[in-house]
Amino acid sequence: MLRELGALTRREFLKISRNPQAIFTSLLLPLLYLLLFGQGFNINPAAFLPAGTPESVKLAVIHAYFRGAPSYYSYFAAGMVGFVSVTATLFIGANVIFDKLFGIFKRTRGTPAPSAAVFGSRLIAGSAQPVLLAFFVLGLAILFAHVPGLTGMQITQSVGIVGGLEILAAILLISLLFATIFLTFGILLEQPQTYFAAVNVINLPVLLTSDALYPWGAMPKWLQTASQYNPVSLAVNVLRETLYGSSAYPFPPGIYLLGLFAWFAVLGTIAVLLVRRALRPLA
Repeated sequence: MLRELGALTRREFLKISRNPQAIFTSLLLPLLYLLLFGQGFNINPAAFLPAGTPESVKLAVIHAYFRGAPSYYSYFAAGMVGFVSVTATLFIGANVIFDKLFGIFKRTRGTPAPSAAVFGSRLIAGSAQPVLLAFFVLGLAILFAHVPGLTGMQITQSVGIVGGLEILAAILLISLLFATIFLTFGILLEQPQTYFAAVNVINLPVLLTSDALYPWGAMPKWLQTASQYNPVSLAVNVLRETLYGSSAYPFPPGIYLLGLFAWFAVLGTIAVLLVRRALRPLA
């Protein structure tokens, strides 16, 4: 089992490395978001306060509006880490669909490799890419703070080893969660049109009901409540609390990580049951 898993995983990574166009476009999209969307929508709610408002009041408004982040860009950049961790996993299931159409997936299933190795190899390779992309976004947002004329992420807390591990765990869990979901859809479905229709039913509502990009202070109360249970929000809250402080959050990062793990445990179990049935040995 481990030998087959290792061989199939290496094959998946080779397929990714031999497609530089896909790597370039996956890096270009978050770069454009950080440069255009983030810079263009870098709003300051304190600017709408009456003239003469004390500076302490302005800082309190910004703190409440962006949950401790010093600016919208810093709030947005942390949210982008969660955003790309989800969107980068979309094509893991699509690749399975196309492999089915070209007969590649059938040939793989025809080898002695068990179904767990077939599923696991694609899950490992498919979730590694968004993890690397998430750290690329994080590093780029921090780098922009040192580029004249650009706004960048301003980290206001000291991030130690524990904080770094919490950030890594959050990114790993959110990437694994959605890679598992979309890979399962790819195995269960047969047509690209059906696949993209199905994943958009999940992808868009999950992202739009999270606080990844939408300012927390501008959300209506019902959306604030709903977003607290959203897995993307749980992952992003870990990042923001670690980078900007915990005063705006009701729970420590460990609680949000537990919630994220619960999402992964439940949906991962359902996915394994469905995939095991779909990948039963061919007659």
